[in-house]
Amino acid sequence: MADSDTRSIRNICILAHVDHGKTTLADHLIASSGGGLLHPKLAGRLRFMDYLDEEQRRAITMKSSSIALRYRDYSVNLIDSPGHMDFCSEVSTAARLSDGALVLVDAVEGVHIQTHAVLRQAWIEKLTPCLVLNKIDRLISELRLSPMEAYTRLLRIVHEVNGIVSAYKSEKYLSEVDSILAGPSGELDDESYEFVEDDEEDTFQPQKGNVAFVCALDGWGFTVHDFAEFYASKLGASAAALQKALWGPRYYNAKSKMIVGQKGVSSGSKARPMFVQFVLEPLWQVYQGALETDGGKEMLEKVIKSFNLSVLPRELQNKDPKVVLQAVMSRWLPLSEAVLSMVVKCMPDPTAAQTFRIPRLLPKREVLDNGVDSNVLAEAELVRTSVEACDSRPEAPCVAFVSKMFAVPMKMLPQRGPQGEVLNNWIDESEDGESDECFLAFARIFSGVLYSGQKIFVLSALYDPSKGESMQKHVQEATLQSVYVMMGQGLKYVASARAGNVVAIRGLGHHILKSATLSSTKNCWPFSSMAFQVAPTLRVAIEPTDPADVTALMKGLKLLNRADPFVEVTVSSKGEHVLAAAGEVHLERCIKDLKERFARVSLEVSPPLVTYKETIEGEEWNTLENLKSLAESSDYVKKTTPNLRCDVKVRVMTLPPSLTKLLDESSDLLGDIIGGRAGHTNKKLETRISGSMEDENAIETSGKRLMDAVESDILSRDENDEDRAEKLKRKWIKLLKRIWSLGPQQIGPNILFTPSSEGRDTEKSVLIRGSSHVSEKLGFVDDSGHCDTVHKPSSESAQALYFEAERLGSSVVSGFQLATAAGPLCDEPMWGLAFIVEASITPAHSDESEASQSQSEQYDIFPGQVMTAVKDACRAAVLQKKPRLVEAMYFCELNTSTEYLGPMYAVLARRRARVLKEEMQEGSALFTVHAHVPVSESFGFADELRRWTSGAASALLVLSHWEALPEDPFFVPRTEEEIEEFGDGSSVLPNTARKLIDNVRRRKGLPVEEKVVQHATKQRTLARKV
Repeated sequence: MADSDTRSIRNICILAHVDHGKTTLADHLIASSGGGLLHPKLAGRLRFMDYLDEEQRRAITMKSSSIALRYRDYSVNLIDSPGHMDFCSEVSTAARLSDGALVLVDAVEGVHIQTHAVLRQAWIEKLTPCLVLNKIDRLISELRLSPMEAYTRLLRIVHEVNGIVSAYKSEKYLSEVDSILAGPSGELDDESYEFVEDDEEDTFQPQKGNVAFVCALDGWGFTVHDFAEFYASKLGASAAALQKALWGPRYYNAKSKMIVGQKGVSSGSKARPMFVQFVLEPLWQVYQGALETDGGKEMLEKVIKSFNLSVLPRELQNKDPKVVLQAVMSRWLPLSEAVLSMVVKCMPDPTAAQTFRIPRLLPKREVLDNGVDSNVLAEAELVRTSVEACDSRPEAPCVAFVSKMFAVPMKMLPQRGPQGEVLNNWIDESEDGESDECFLAFARIFSGVLYSGQKIFVLSALYDPSKGESMQKHVQEATLQSVYVMMGQGLKYVASARAGNVVAIRGLGHHILKSATLSSTKNCWPFSSMAFQVAPTLRVAIEPTDPADVTALMKGLKLLNRADPFVEVTVSSKGEHVLAAAGEVHLERCIKDLKERFARVSLEVSPPLVTYKETIEGEEWNTLENLKSLAESSDYVKKTTPNLRCDVKVRVMTLPPSLTKLLDESSDLLGDIIGGRAGHTNKKLETRISGSMEDENAIETSGKRLMDAVESDILSRDENDEDRAEKLKRKWIKLLKRIWSLGPQQIGPNILFTPSSEGRDTEKSVLIRGSSHVSEKLGFVDDSGHCDTVHKPSSESAQALYFEAERLGSSVVSGFQLATAAGPLCDEPMWGLAFIVEASITPAHSDESEASQSQSEQYDIFPGQVMTAVKDACRAAVLQKKPRLVEAMYFCELNTSTEYLGPMYAVLARRRARVLKEEMQEGSALFTVHAHVPVSESFGFADELRRWTSGAASALLVLSHWEALPEDPFFVPRTEEEIEEFGDGSSVLPNTARKLIDNVRRRKGLPVEEKVVQHATKQRTLARKV
């Protein structure tokens, strides 16, 4: 019985670009399911799932919300998700709890940037997708396309979506080939060949039944299967044969009553594909008959009679043709029937889905520690097997995953249970006494049964059952107060819920911050963490208008941090409360929630805090070709410690762009391998698979990727000169064996190399050589004992100096970390720089006073002096080498009509945007423009664009990359042409780079070179007595 219950469940989410019709589609599915939640006539206009005031005001979805529907004998848990890029974290939470995804694409606008993002999310979470082409009616009424033109457009969209999914499959194929090549031979399993089988055919094929063509606003839709059944008896063919023929180059020969291919059609005939002839042309005739002004209703009457539709006479006599059309089409081709029947046929039930999703949800762990209790591992494997089988028996271990916490007002909780009993909702949940808001967990049960009053363990993503007592801080015990089925805004109390269901759980508000795994046993591995497509980049400082409200603000920020899965709340070094959001719309919602729900105080919000990076101008290749020991080169910066015992020489050069980008993107993985961020929460650490084989593969793959990045840059620069490219490659291989540290925070995109082995120690000075342990951990060096053998001096004084030099290696690394964390321009982190530091120490001078020497030894200030000298030398070296500011760039996709292209380009020009591509959308008067916009110029961009184009242009911003500003912030005229244009430089206005630097320095309280008096003219009085 339990098994049959599980097999009748479908967990689906709706994913799409913003304004492609997700919530409208959800409305029609809700209206058709019965229960009186939504009247069919209000479907599409009410937007039932957008129950927040802000969502209704902006007409966009801002959070993922679930509702339980009934369709025939099936229970469908539908999760509506946002399409705006600012709320893509909500897409991640929806995808994790679902088994299938309805991917909506606007038939007019086609595939957009967020469509790529949601398809990738579905691919990462191993969801079974179905494609829904929405707004088919716009092809008829707005674009006035012929059926053949519409077919060509629909065919192109299906091909494009298939191409995107195919690219993800290829990416998986290439990554798996890399790991197979990196690992030992013979370690292939069945999963290694999964991608080969998947890629044999397109993912979305209308003839397979996983593509629906709909108009969500008017409430009609169909799949190819529906029309195949209509025509099966009429054409005398089987429905299965027709279903295969009703898409693609298949034609119907009326004379022979045969279905033929392209070759069977004579060249002179005007044959149309069967999809055009039997599907689109009848639709077009119905629309034209309804929308024509002369009142030609014959086609409508023919459809009503043919399909025996029950349409009320008053609806047919309505003067608004859209109402008549909607009445007929929604009864002829009901939208909910088409979509839900596709969901039931094409999407797996929880039992089938969890079988192939288990490698993503609970990857296999290999524990090699012999001291682990075998019973613990056996029970953990039993739990994994239960999740894989979606075991819904009461005696099975209960496992659930909480993807987010969400806040609801206490008054929204159900007051009565299923038998009418009064529920006690006013249980004091916290020592804070937050009685107005109640936090519920948005969860999916993967195994067992969850019931009210159950004691359960809350496991964080870092929990490891094999480590026993040392993991106590990552596990908590909690009691579930209530379990609810979500009905959009409403909640329905249930005593218990079986595996495969999506529920809201009360009682975990103080045990879970963002997401967690729930288990009835401690011996359970936590689920892998969710993948987010973007990071929160927009940061503002917040403070209360009244300083007395600081406590209320701190409580409010704590509640907001728990309620929003993507927001980040931190305290800056200056003591400011910094709120990080994904974008402007997300930030506005967070501020509104703080003011009205969580803190309820008046707030002062600073201008956005933009992060920059600092680098130098120059070609790394020229530096590399002339790479010499610093002792022989004059191109270095030298600093000496105050006690004159240590001379520090620093040389800086730029890293290849591909290597810099890879170091930045792989920072979490590198942190795991190098172990440089002890004590920090590590995202990749949460999802990493424990086991020697995987770790070795990760290390080898990381080292190979770093080398590949360098090679790709070398080959792109020196395509023709192979000898020069090979020479540069050999030099880079030598350099990568000398990596002492990465920075800042030991995982950043800057490298500290050990000094070259040419430097010789003497009796009077010893070089601080450091160790290339990062190279060893990345696999560039085979044996840690490979390092150049250094001859240790024999005399005691020289030997003591040698040991002191070894001890000061950490001071050099600390100085490098400090320098790369705060550059010389405006204390921003450095980007893509490589430093070679040669620090040599000498013995203490005999003429130093005994008092100062003993004081120095007592307080051990020498390491601090070395650290400061290295930091100052690194910063000075950057200043000497033409420093440049690096700013973050957004990729911007804009859509507008032809008449507003001019104003749109004017807005882009004011924002320092760089246009990449402009193309006209086929079959429409809309233009799509791709551009790069600096993050610092993006604030208020959407509002200004709407204002200047009268709302005709829309923009979507996604963080793209970091780009160095070419302008010199310290520009002074030097050449004859510059002196002729700018004079002596006194009249040169500050350039963009200098303005940005000065703004950051002012914000941080650093000194800024500026005139205090702007216009030093003589003060004039009203009498003008000159």
